Amino acid sequence: MPQVSMTVNGRKVSGEVEGRTLLVEFLREGLRLTGTHVGCDTAQCGACVVHVNGNSIKSCNIFALEADGAEVTTIEGIAGKDGSLSVVQAAFQTHHGLQCGYCTPGMVMTATSLLKENPAPSEAEIREYLEGNICRCTGYHNIVKAIQAAAAELGSNRVAAE
Repeated sequence: MPQVSMTVNGRKVSGEVEGRTLLVEFLREGLRLTGTHVGCDTAQCGACVVHVNGNSIKSCNIFALEADGAEVTTIEGIAGKDGSLSVVQAAFQTHHGLQCGYCTPGMVMTATSLLKENPAPSEAEIREYLEGNICRCTGYHNIVKAIQAAAAELGSNRVAAE
C-alpha cells in the first residue's frame, strides 16, 4: 500500500493509505482528527474544509496521496497552543454562529481564509465567499455577524500591533 507523509497542524505524520483514500478519511480515521466533518461526500456542503498549503480545500474532494508532502491545517490546528479558541472560533461562539454545529468547522476554516485574503470584508463579500458552505440551521445571519466581529477584532489587533 502507498505511504503518505504530511505535516498536519504542525506535526509530521505518515501512514499507509489505499490510493482511493480521501484526505478527509485519512484525517478522521487515520489521525483521529474528527473535527473535520463529512457532510455530502461530493464537495457541495463545505463541512470538510481544511487548509492545504494555506489554501482552503474540501478534503472530501482530494485524495490523501495528493496531499503528500503538504502542510495541512484542520479545525483542531487553528486553536492556540494552550487550547484557547482562535479569534474566528471565539466569534462564532460569542455571536451564535452555529446551531447544530455540523457545518461549523468548515465555516470557520473558510472564514479564516477569507479574513487572511480580505481583512475587512463587506457583508456581501462574506456571503459570496461562503457560497461553497451550506448551513441547514442558522440562515447564515449569525455566521455573517461572527465573521464581521472576527474581522473587527483582528483589525483592532493589527492596529494595536503597529
